[in-house]
Amino acid sequence: MAIEMKTQYGQIDISTEVVAAIAGGAAIDCYGIVGMASQKQLKDGITELLGKDNFSRGIVVRKEEEDELNIDMYIIVSYGTKISEVAHNVQTKVKYQLDQMLGLSVDSVNIYVQGVRVTNP
Repeated sequence: MAIEMKTQYGQIDISTEVVAAIAGGAAIDCYGIVGMASQKQLKDGITELLGKDNFSRGIVVRKEEEDELNIDMYIIVSYGTKISEVAHNVQTKVKYQLDQMLGLSVDSVNIYVQGVRVTNP
């Protein structure tokens, strides 16, 4: 599925994998984020930490109606951080980055915390 934008010069099709890669890069830069997690947890409840090339496995981009874009992000946060603040920072940064880089307005960024990890200082 691609996101279509019409300009005065023609049409632009943006792949959802591109949107997911930009959103994942923006999320990883936020304080308190250890990494992205797979949306499908393993059976024992152990979450898999995804590398930079697999961000699209931890992010779901949905285009609901005409101009409605919703993003679901599965993240792992650092132990000792306030989860609500980390989630809010991720939401605002992802919305800002997608607006600046692609000109897309995102209606919602839903954060699903899949785990908490202790990081070494």
